[in-house]
Amino acid sequence: MNKNSKIFVAGHKGLIGSAIVRKLEENGYSNIIKRTRQELDLRDQLAVWHFFNKEKPEYVFLSAAKVGGISWNKECPAEFIYDNLQIQNNVIHSAYLTGTKKLLFLGSACIYPKITPQPIKEEYLLTGELEETNSAYALAKIVGLKMCQYYKEQYGFNCISLMPANSYGINDNFNIEKCHVIPALIKKFIDAKEKNLQSVKCFGDGTPRREFIFSDDMADASIFLMNVYNESDIINVGSDSDISIKKLAEIIKDKIGYTGDIIWDTTKPNGTPIRKLSNEKLKKLGWESKINLNDGISKTIDWYLLNKANYDKN
Repeated sequence: MNKNSKIFVAGHKGLIGSAIVRKLEENGYSNIIKRTRQELDLRDQLAVWHFFNKEKPEYVFLSAAKVGGISWNKECPAEFIYDNLQIQNNVIHSAYLTGTKKLLFLGSACIYPKITPQPIKEEYLLTGELEETNSAYALAKIVGLKMCQYYKEQYGFNCISLMPANSYGINDNFNIEKCHVIPALIKKFIDAKEKNLQSVKCFGDGTPRREFIFSDDMADASIFLMNVYNESDIINVGSDSDISIKKLAEIIKDKIGYTGDIIWDTTKPNGTPIRKLSNEKLKKLGWESKINLNDGISKTIDWYLLNKANYDKN
């Protein structure tokens, strides 16, 4: 990409999309196209086609997706598979038809089997059963990465697919019914501290282990790979460290200064027992995570506290 390349960031209001926009602007990219959901519904095939035909972006970061935590995934699997398939199909196909030079597709670490060797290498894809609590989302993402591979194979369209570890950070979703584990824990402990609650209830038994990557790191890796990576094979993006959900909860509790108890609700699902990505391919290309979990959580808490009033209104 050149500094004046026409770049479309699909999903620029979301966690990773907003971080990509910030990082692009920091790096001097000045021709960034953005559309809100109200301005362009990416599920609408005709609207997406007209947008691409008019704007003709040279590069596309496809970070738009319907995403959420275990509860929302379990409650709305039809919405998760439909919305994500529509978004992917429309953006990838329209980008190809209108001459986009390169498209970056953001997948998810949940595409990998529930039970698989650790750390997870890219070639472990489709070697076992998916985690049932988010299989609809995972299946959609698998279709998206395969679509990118097939469009490159048949049409020569330059698509790359990144599989991020669990992402968190600035502009995360703090809706307790729909969010992922880090924003959920941050919100629960802050609310409990403000209300002087004796305890906070958390999902599962705390034993699952997860790898987390801060959104600014994820954005930096995305721009790096857009510039240097051109293979159809998927590539993992993670932080090279993992942590139990129990330990994660304790860290967040301490940072917020909540002194009550944590109650683990074992009637709720744990999800995949352990998920840590192998980042060897990415490291060989010359990129490694820069923001550790401790610093990333502090940045996320600070941002949420500054913006908490906006969430409380909703």
